[in-house]
Amino acid sequence: MNLQSVFLQGAPEGGFGVVQQLLPFLLIIVVFYFFMIRPQMKRQKELKKYREELKKGDKVITTGGIYGKVAEIKDAHVMMEIANDVLIKIDKSAIIMDMSDAQAKR
Repeated sequence: MNLQSVFLQGAPEGGFGVVQQLLPFLLIIVVFYFFMIRPQMKRQKELKKYREELKKGDKVITTGGIYGKVAEIKDAHVMMEIANDVLIKIDKSAIIMDMSDAQAKR
């Protein structure tokens, strides 16, 4: 028994059985793409652009919830001032937003 005969056994006389069975799955994939995957990719692209455009003096928040100000920028890390004369070294990927975004969300 070949694969074609297996698909055609349950098909109506029009021969569209396989297409009708796959249509709901295709619709689910399209919905997932437009409502979940595409917006997430857009957010990741905006965050990457934000991290690349960081400059000295920007107020930022880390993924750990630390608020501070950028004091120095290197290739892969940032020196962040969290209090007077208190600097910490963090990875650029740990920066999630600037504090003006945080104020707007409240």
